[in-house]
Amino acid sequence: MSEQIEIEQREKRFNRWITVISIIVPLVVVLLFGVRLPDVDPLYFLPPVYASINGLTAVLLVMAVWAIKNGKRQLHQKLMTTCVVLSLFFLLMYVAYHMTSDATTYGGEGILRYVYFFILISHIALSIVIIPLVLKTYARAYLNKFDSHRKLARITFPIWLYVATSGVIVYLMISPYYVY
Repeated sequence: MSEQIEIEQREKRFNRWITVISIIVPLVVVLLFGVRLPDVDPLYFLPPVYASINGLTAVLLVMAVWAIKNGKRQLHQKLMTTCVVLSLFFLLMYVAYHMTSDATTYGGEGILRYVYFFILISHIALSIVIIPLVLKTYARAYLNKFDSHRKLARITFPIWLYVATSGVIVYLMISPYYVY
């Protein structure tokens, strides 16, 4: 019984940290968007790099689901940890790019313009939502609460996969309009 109480207390602590991180990360990103580093050359090489990281994350997410469905728990864990690390690298590069470069305006017209903005806005909104979902899903696995991990993962996976793939699509749609 005391082991169960200890797990619940650890989960409460995790949840407090997850809440703090889930609030701070989007706020810091928004604040840093307004910061331009003086005397730093624009990091024009980063968008294709972080778009590739998004693409790799999407592939690894699918591989992780395959792994767990085939009983390869350690492979699943390694792939998911890699996805979390890649997402962190993406975030750091994304912020670094925007702190050194002017925003790029989408130049497409007609229906493609609406498609682009729909994908972009849904990508941004869900990238905020996915932070606590990923962290809670990961924490539940860490705490060996696999039933609740599985239930939450069924929600987390498709959203995270959408965020990763839509990030690549947004990059591909806006890349012709980058100014170097």
